[in-house]
Amino acid sequence: MNPIQLKKILIAVEDSPYSDKATAYGFALARQMGASIALVHVNEMPVAVPYVADPLLNEPPVMLPELMYAQEESSKKLLDRISEKMGDGITMFTFNKLGDPKSEILATADEWEADLIILGTHGRTGFDHFLSGSVAESVVRKARCPVLIIPKEKDEEK
Repeated sequence: MNPIQLKKILIAVEDSPYSDKATAYGFALARQMGASIALVHVNEMPVAVPYVADPLLNEPPVMLPELMYAQEESSKKLLDRISEKMGDGITMFTFNKLGDPKSEILATADEWEADLIILGTHGRTGFDHFLSGSVAESVVRKARCPVLIIPKEKDEEK
C-alpha cells in the first residue's frame, strides 16, 4: 500500500518549454498513481489603460476588452492543446484564470482540493529573479499541499 495517496494533481501551465516538461511529468505521474489532473493557466491583468497602441508606429489602438478576449482565447487554445495531446484515459479539468499567477495557482489548488501542485521553473537568478519574482518560490512557501518543481535542464540554459 502506498502511504502517499495522490488523487488530484494540479499542473500550472503556460506556453513554454519549461511548462511542457512539467506537464509531461505530471501526466506520467497521474497515470502511475491513477490520479485526476487539473490544468490551470493564469493570464495576468493587462495594464490598466483603456487601450494600448504605439503612436510612433502608427498602430491602431487595441481596446482593453479586446486584449483580454485575445488572452482568454489563447489560454483556452493552450489548455485544449494540452488536453488533446496528453489527456487520453485521464480524468481532467481545466481552469482558465485572470489575475496574479501566484495567488490564482494557490486559490485553484485550495478550491479543487489538490493533493499535489506541479509547475516548471525558468530558473532565473540574480536581477532577473528580483524583477520577475518567482511564482514557483511563492507557491512553495504558501501552498497547503506538496509542490513539485520541475527545473530546467542545464543544457537548456544556453
